[in-house]
Amino acid sequence: MTEALPTLAELADALAQAEATRIPIAPLSQLRPSLTVDDAYEVQQINVAKKLAAGSRIIGRKVGLTSKAMQEQLGVNQPDYGAITNDMLVSAPATVDVGVLISSRVEGEFAFRTGARIPAGNYSLAQLRELIDQVYVSMEIIDSRVADWKIGLVDTIADNASSARLVIGEGVPASPELFDALPGTQLELVKDGEQIAAGPGSAVLGDPLLGALWVVNRLGELGQTIEAGEIILAGAVHASVPLTPGSTWTVRAEGFVSATIETAK
Repeated sequence: MTEALPTLAELADALAQAEATRIPIAPLSQLRPSLTVDDAYEVQQINVAKKLAAGSRIIGRKVGLTSKAMQEQLGVNQPDYGAITNDMLVSAPATVDVGVLISSRVEGEFAFRTGARIPAGNYSLAQLRELIDQVYVSMEIIDSRVADWKIGLVDTIADNASSARLVIGEGVPASPELFDALPGTQLELVKDGEQIAAGPGSAVLGDPLLGALWVVNRLGELGQTIEAGEIILAGAVHASVPLTPGSTWTVRAEGFVSATIETAK
């Protein structure tokens, strides 16, 4: 008799338990080989709904897998998205305890704050520029509830796009000049005073605003509104690196306010 495949709700429960216990699980694509992208987003939404029911609030969205470096690192060929809740937000400067995570990694990214409510719809890049009021350099701390980062597209989608924390400091006002310069702006990730990764804004779909536009329109297709004040994390400009404890981490770029965290020993 063939063993029954786990349901989407059971997969969501397994991911939630892995996050709570810090004991990773096998890839969902292995547990349920027929898992589709739509299935994976349903798994993601089950766990997001549980967090909201427990009192968390959505304060932003992340776009993942927008750079060639990250697509190559994980062997995928399209972006994905996840929800950022208030308990994931780290306001730099701060100390981050990586011990509460499983196998954390870090990426430098540009992030945008919405200055107005964005109703579900299909927007142009010019329209999105008018809806953004602050821009940040940020760090996304990613983590995988799947063992050894053995993930494909459906695995990371189900796992809330492998998101764990969003680190932002002080934003700078949005302006046409700032937006025009973003593709050529080099963002650097610095560990203990030494640059360990870097990339231009153009690494994100040619322009990090296109990463933000992708998720705005993707959510629009699903009838979802993005509220004023939400943070949209546009995607990494370089491949992720392990977030080791006992170090000082800074993300910086010309024209921006740097953001720094310490990782607890």
